[in-house]
Amino acid sequence: MENLSTLPSDINIRWSAIAPMLTISNEEEYDQAIERLNYLIDAIGTDEQHPLYNLLDTLGTLIEAYEAEHYSIANCSGSDVLAYLMEEHGLSLSDLPEIGTSETIEAILSKDQPLNLSQIQHLAQRFQVQPQVFFN
Repeated sequence: MENLSTLPSDINIRWSAIAPMLTISNEEEYDQAIERLNYLIDAIGTDEQHPLYNLLDTLGTLIEAYEAEHYSIANCSGSDVLAYLMEEHGLSLSDLPEIGTSETIEAILSKDQPLNLSQIQHLAQRFQVQPQVFFN
């Protein structure tokens, strides 16, 4: 086991600066975390060499854990999950061109057309969720 003396002497100061970014215990902190995550995704993308990539990854994991505990979406169809995520992120039919046209998305939301694997993969990446949330 590692001795606490191996931690930097200024760990309290460093942690004080970082802890608020990694704490999600209520809706306000959750909303702030989503904003931070979106900012990091825009700035970093998938560049695993970026110095803040681990922060992006850790924040995504914390958000996922908070959502699993507070926003259980069990027994929902993929279209229900998509509708929920679109509402939560304030998106319209035209905001998801990677999924298809507005007409395609409308057909998915009305359950006239199922999500295909490619669409599910795009949605999972965009919303930082596991693809399995769209299967049911």
